Amino acid sequence: MNIGVPKEIKDHEYRVGITPQGVQLLASQGHKVLVQEDAGIRIGFSNEMYQQAGATMTTSVEEVYSAPMIVKVKEPQTAEIELFHQGQVLFSYLHLAPEAALTQALLDKKIVGIAYETITDKQNRLPLLIPMSEIAGRIAIQVGAVSLQMANGGNGTLLGGTPGVIPGKVLIVGGGVVGTESAKMAMGLGADVTIMDIDLNRLRYLNDTMGPALKTCYSDEQKIKQLAADADLVVGAVLIPGKQAPKLISHEIIQIMKPGSVLVDVAIDQGGCAETSKATTHSDPTYIVDDVVHYCVANMPGACARTSTQALTNATFPYVLELAKKGYQQALLDDAGFLNGLNVYHGQVTSQAVALDLGYDYFSLDSVVLDLQQMSLKKAV
Repeated sequence: MNIGVPKEIKDHEYRVGITPQGVQLLASQGHKVLVQEDAGIRIGFSNEMYQQAGATMTTSVEEVYSAPMIVKVKEPQTAEIELFHQGQVLFSYLHLAPEAALTQALLDKKIVGIAYETITDKQNRLPLLIPMSEIAGRIAIQVGAVSLQMANGGNGTLLGGTPGVIPGKVLIVGGGVVGTESAKMAMGLGADVTIMDIDLNRLRYLNDTMGPALKTCYSDEQKIKQLAADADLVVGAVLIPGKQAPKLISHEIIQIMKPGSVLVDVAIDQGGCAETSKATTHSDPTYIVDDVVHYCVANMPGACARTSTQALTNATFPYVLELAKKGYQQALLDDAGFLNGLNVYHGQVTSQAVALDLGYDYFSLDSVVLDLQQMSLKKAV
């Protein structure tokens, strides 16, 4: 199979879809990998490394997008949409629920869009989202701490405090992977940390594993309001797989937060969990609403792109191999969890969450399976 690996063009996005090591393995199995020049150069993967691994390097983005399968990191940007062609397989993060225009564009192009973030494993976990959630959760505390500095609009609180001065207060809304990693980082700095969730079993687990230094609280609107009003840093760490994030942090809550406090909305990839959140970039990461600094960068792991690429491709590459070896039809038929990653398919929305959020008819995965089986039979004949 021919596989295209473009250079990412989202603001300050230096991750790359396949590493030179991945190219080497694909090439050894007879696959051709077209890599756009400088795709990984900023994170230490030179053009020469890709060439030595067996990649075909090109300066032409059109040539890269001529491949039947595209492997990238972030959802296609406006300039990339026109480069796609009908029936092409796109394997990347998509985050379609808050992106009506992108969804329609992929439908118009009749793309087979497989989203990293909705693939599941046998334990119903999200194996391709987890590594980036881990990194985003850790970054959230780093950027939150920096945003609290006076020069950045913050109230001047040092999260860990100092002898004789109490530490800053961190509220984390959501006890999943992002929330857990944020809690670890904040506690490591010495902050006063509270994490909220509606899953009591999850709160019990966090309490048992992190000990009494971590405060846990069942999440409801009044409790969020109460704790946010006293927090220096609030981290939005809410996820409903495939769906837009629920707006758990209302504008009213923002208005009662302390002047110079900070909101880091990690859920911004799915539309954000605060009513005042809007996507920002690494070039211009923050803005202020009602004296609260908002950090809402939609590709937070891109800030640490070398680590992020290595962690991401560790998880994605086995799926890339399956697609290359079997073709998307058989690869999806063989793995129901992989099939859950299919969000758009030849002009149909095949993610129920995306269909509900954006008002599309839902083409069920059962219908997809029947279609894939018929395609496989035709190939066999």
